[in-house]
Amino acid sequence: MTRIWAKGGSRPRAPRDQRYQWAYIFGAVCPDKGKTAALVMPHADAGVLSLHLAEISKQVADGAHAVLVLDGAGYHIAQDLEVRTNITVLRLPPYSPELNPVENIWHYLRQNKLAIAEYDDYGHILHASCQAWNFFAEDMAPIASITKRDWATLNI
Repeated sequence: MTRIWAKGGSRPRAPRDQRYQWAYIFGAVCPDKGKTAALVMPHADAGVLSLHLAEISKQVADGAHAVLVLDGAGYHIAQDLEVRTNITVLRLPPYSPELNPVENIWHYLRQNKLAIAEYDDYGHILHASCQAWNFFAEDMAPIASITKRDWATLNI
């Protein structure tokens, strides 16, 4: 059993899978253009993040530049991270997840696609993760509404 929101006094049931296998969604968005870039990987480290940065770099238009907001996760601050020339990394201060727009994506995916589910095997976990990201990436409305920040707009 697991915890879920329910009407007071009721006892709803929800499945909870207690096996431990992980898939990591590395995702990035451009709120203005509605573009996304993502990888679903079995582990998270600087090498995988470098692969994700390469994928983001491919999505950046010629002559454009991307700013990628990262928190203080160990692999986000690794010295061997391969950052492409068309990407600038903006590191957030410690303990400030509310400043990172991508945190809203993870919340959205957990609420809409990745919660209260049982997975048959690891392939099913990967498939569900990819489907969840594609569900998000194919709809412009949530991309802009949950990731755009007025304070991040550059006025030239």
